[in-house]
Amino acid sequence: MGKLKQLAGQTAIYGLSSIVPRLLNYLLVPLYTSVYPPSEYGIVTELYAYLSFLSIILTYGMETGFFRFWQSEKGNPKVYTTTLISLFITSITFIIFAIAFAKPTAVGLGYEHNPEYVIWLSIIIGFEAITAIPFALLRQQNRPVRFATLKFINIAIQVVLNLFFIMLCPFLLKKGYELPTWLFNPSIGIGYIFISNLVAIVVTLLMLIPTMLVKWSFDTKLWKRIMIYSLPLLVAGLAGMVNETFDRVMLKRLLADASTAMDQLGIYGANYKLAVLMTLFIQTFRFAAEPFFFSQAKENNAKELYAEVMKYFIIFGLFIFLGVMLYMDIVKGFIGKDYHSGLKVVPILLLANLFLGIFFNLSIWYKLTNKTMWGVYLAIFGATITIVLNFWLIPIIGYMGAAWATLICYFSIMVASFFIGNHFYKVNYPLARIGLYFLVASVIFALSQIIKIDSRAISLSINTILLLSFIGFVYYMEPSLKQKFNKR
Repeated sequence: MGKLKQLAGQTAIYGLSSIVPRLLNYLLVPLYTSVYPPSEYGIVTELYAYLSFLSIILTYGMETGFFRFWQSEKGNPKVYTTTLISLFITSITFIIFAIAFAKPTAVGLGYEHNPEYVIWLSIIIGFEAITAIPFALLRQQNRPVRFATLKFINIAIQVVLNLFFIMLCPFLLKKGYELPTWLFNPSIGIGYIFISNLVAIVVTLLMLIPTMLVKWSFDTKLWKRIMIYSLPLLVAGLAGMVNETFDRVMLKRLLADASTAMDQLGIYGANYKLAVLMTLFIQTFRFAAEPFFFSQAKENNAKELYAEVMKYFIIFGLFIFLGVMLYMDIVKGFIGKDYHSGLKVVPILLLANLFLGIFFNLSIWYKLTNKTMWGVYLAIFGATITIVLNFWLIPIIGYMGAAWATLICYFSIMVASFFIGNHFYKVNYPLARIGLYFLVASVIFALSQIIKIDSRAISLSINTILLLSFIGFVYYMEPSLKQKFNKR
């Protein structure tokens, strides 16, 4: 329990660094969906999906490689400087080429009138790649507070600038105030979302400079070893990103009615945001868990610890699923009414992301055994499912097809990883207990859907009782939690 508390504590701090700022950013979704029609918000959804792919390419598995070799090289500072220099060179090279070919790239994406989007986004993703290793060092050094502060400042800048450009400036113009065009140009429109992100990442990079002011030393032999370990993770990451974002990239291309394609993309993207709590939980867990898993690998009880981590991860994931779905009457208020037609994808995406988190827990077997090629195979397996199902389902049922493809993909790679991992690095996960928690959560969710009452207050009260019943069941089933609670 002591080590679980350590992991939970660091996850909480990393969660604070992600959840609080992201919730602030999340509060911008009502702003976006009230100011911009679905077709325009669809542009933001699509371009950020491309950014997700580029993020994987530009970091090419170096974060995980850094953690692995920092442990094996016993904290050799050359691991940090070698990975940092590598990402710095490739990121700056990418930015130069992206700016040089901004016009033809914009034409290829269908935004020939806005080549500036390509320039802004290339700088954003290039700078984010450079910051990956300094942030990884903070995680490795168990400095979550410093990590959290920088992340919070980044998102806070984005929120403030979004409010300034999207709300304050148009308000001042309506009131008759004259604003210089260098400060605000109404024709830029949704481009101010990207500009806000750009300013935030520049400030973040500047604040990380002290972390990078070390004696830079590039070890070619060490770099080759790290690349051999990391490149399979790049392929796995790309295939994984296909699973995560292919639907948003292809929605407008696979729908026959081009006039409504961007509307569907905008609706799907906005409702995807309603699954943000599950996404944030998985992200913050990964920040804390990856260095934790590697640091515990040589302990005698490592496998038992991994099994316990999995169990509590699933318990908390199911709690988030129920929390969002039982309070959907409140949650849906965060997006405009024009987007409510897509609410039916939310439970599917919540469950899909929970399966993805379970897959991440399971993936420790191929990282610890240096069999990272299996990560590639599993990701390609998932990507194949995603591509086939999207091409099949999206033309038939639109964004619902994209949601179901995501769920089936993550479930499939989760199951495959479990069975393959049992062969190379068997962990005795408490499957019966986990299955029971899934069953109870499913029954509670089904009851919430069956019991429909017109009174919102009564309905929310009943759903609160249902959620508390799940918490009570977990408390009853977990002796260690009862003991901890009784001591307090």
